Amino acid sequence: MIKHFPHIFGVFCAAMLVTAHISAAQTGQSQGQPVIDVHVSRSIQAVTYRENTSTQIDFKGTVLLPRAEGKAHIEAKRGRVEVKAEFDNLEPAAKAGRAYITYVLWAISPEGQPNNLGELVLEGKKGKLDATTRLQSFGMIVTAEPYFAVTRPSDAVVIENIARQDTKGAVTEVDAKYELLQRGRYEQLNLPASTPDHKSPLALQEARNAVRIAEAEGAPKFAPESWAKAQGALLQAEDYYHRKQKQPVLTASRNAVQAAEDARSIAAKREQEERIAREQQAAADEAAKSQAEQQAEAQRRRDAEVQREAEAQSAQQAQQAQQQAQEAARQAQQAQEQAAQARAEAEARQQAEAKARADAEAQREAEAQRAQQAQQQAQQAQQQAAQSEKEKQELREKLLAQFNQILETRDTPRGLVVNLSDILFDPAKYTLKPTAREALAKLSGIVVNYPALKLRVEGYTDSRGTEEFNQKLSEERANIVRSFLVGQGVKTDSIDAVGLGPNVPVADNATPEGRKKNRRVEIIVSGEVIGSQVGALH
Repeated sequence: MIKHFPHIFGVFCAAMLVTAHISAAQTGQSQGQPVIDVHVSRSIQAVTYRENTSTQIDFKGTVLLPRAEGKAHIEAKRGRVEVKAEFDNLEPAAKAGRAYITYVLWAISPEGQPNNLGELVLEGKKGKLDATTRLQSFGMIVTAEPYFAVTRPSDAVVIENIARQDTKGAVTEVDAKYELLQRGRYEQLNLPASTPDHKSPLALQEARNAVRIAEAEGAPKFAPESWAKAQGALLQAEDYYHRKQKQPVLTASRNAVQAAEDARSIAAKREQEERIAREQQAAADEAAKSQAEQQAEAQRRRDAEVQREAEAQSAQQAQQAQQQAQEAARQAQQAQEQAAQARAEAEARQQAEAKARADAEAQREAEAQRAQQAQQQAQQAQQQAAQSEKEKQELREKLLAQFNQILETRDTPRGLVVNLSDILFDPAKYTLKPTAREALAKLSGIVVNYPALKLRVEGYTDSRGTEEFNQKLSEERANIVRSFLVGQGVKTDSIDAVGLGPNVPVADNATPEGRKKNRRVEIIVSGEVIGSQVGALH
């Protein structure tokens, strides 16, 4: 059954909500729309947003947070949909369980694929979130989570979207195809007790939670490298916190959360692979045992048959011995037959020798053929290596040309160096001017198409001013560029930032022109995909 709204198409997708037996009578009719009457489930409305269309959609709380509400402005553009959501009457996420400390907004496709749109941080009982998704058809839910970087939603669904009377579109009912995490999973991990620290930033609390959950799910055993990276990031965040460095605490904490989630995901996959391997090995061992038993039984039957044949042969020999006297006349004939047999055996030996010579010749030919194939394979490997280097160089030249159309870029042994001059910032500040934002947005639009690229943002100043001021300004400019690129879709684990103050001038600081050249931000783009890695600073 399909019920129409004006101008856009929507679909329902069922979202699991454990412990709530909700029917159409209990949830009511959402703005006159039917809902699916299924136990332990409820319906959310997923909408198909057409390009160049603006509309509104509302949010309502579930039984876990019944007073919560919200609204969102939806702006569908070419290739993406922008969501500006606001929520009210929120309560701390811990209400859903002791493992939960934050909220995450999700976009759920009609096929049931979840997309983490970002963390919803509370300001009192309110919360705001601006997000972008490439999905065109989706519904939205808010879940309580242990940290922001989760890749699949928990079942603690506290808020869901609902279509308004003036929302443009059509709604149809479909079955959901995604599975939420089982409620109580975090409780079942038997996490070690932690000392509450309500004074620490939320990001640091999430990092601690993420590392504890990764450890409980076997990351030290199944993903030791990623686990060590997560531990190192958390220790760095704790160090920044004790030294009261607020901004570095947030950055290191988010790095720790992401590394811990990576370690947890890898550990879960490898643990499953080991379990499957054990099951397969057990099945193989059982099959081998059964086969060995069958072979042993077959061998016993063969031995019994050989024994019977031997006994029959002995009886026959005894009978022949009794008949030898009577067959004396036939000995001459037997001698002739033996001579013939000897000739036959000699011929058989000659044939066997001829066959052996033929086999040896065939083996030599096979060895020669294998040697030729090995040579061909070596040539193919050389050609493939040369092709790979050619592709890397072509991509490097392509990126150099594309970057130069946006900002001044030069090719160096460290990688492609993109230069942001001082005119793209306000004097003595780290605020990006609109021209800088436009250029960086174009740059990120290229970079996100090559996930293997690595970026390093380096900030520099001239020699005027104090060393402390110049160092801080260079760090702030590098960090604001990194944050902007991450906001444009560049992966956080593929980009870092560093401030180098006036320590690496490219011109004479004694002249205005030289100082202008020294006040810059450089983005070093590298990676195996273009044949270079970030090395020493210079």
